[in-house]
Amino acid sequence: MFQLSLVDHIRLSFGHVVYSYRAHAQVAERLALRGAQMRAAILTLTGLATMWTVLALGGDRRIQIAAAVSAGLAFVLYALSAALDLEARAYAHRGCAARLWVLCEKYRALLAEVHDGLIDVPIVTERRDALMREVQAVYEYALPSDRDSYQIAHDALADIGGKTLSDQAIDRFLPQSLRQAHDAPR
Repeated sequence: MFQLSLVDHIRLSFGHVVYSYRAHAQVAERLALRGAQMRAAILTLTGLATMWTVLALGGDRRIQIAAAVSAGLAFVLYALSAALDLEARAYAHRGCAARLWVLCEKYRALLAEVHDGLIDVPIVTERRDALMREVQAVYEYALPSDRDSYQIAHDALADIGGKTLSDQAIDRFLPQSLRQAHDAPR
């Protein structure tokens, strides 16, 4: 029969929140980097188009074509940037990650209080349930996953121990005193 203690359930929920936090933080970082790269490319192409336009005043047909091509590429890249809205998406993922980080800390605090025997089982279950509602509220307003976000999240899970959340993977985010698998070989 499958046995899951209250503490095991809290640890598992904590692990999933950590995983989600890492995934959203990594998605935000990658989107922000792509946005910055796109802005740099747009500025470069706009600068080239301006330079070619000034030089085209001399009447050289090849320079006029270069100016038109540079301006056209800058416009296409700007339109793509506007359509993808990378900065807004990065900001939304960053905000979600920040809210999840607070929840990670609340889970750590709950695990510490349980470990130190500071709270009784009814209070533990009440706080666990409240944390689950808070996590659900964060997920309710989180951006939906696209293919890139899913791949980043998958990579984040791989970084913390594979395709499942083992005790060792969860223990990486807890202080030594709260680890269950600290005696297990690594």
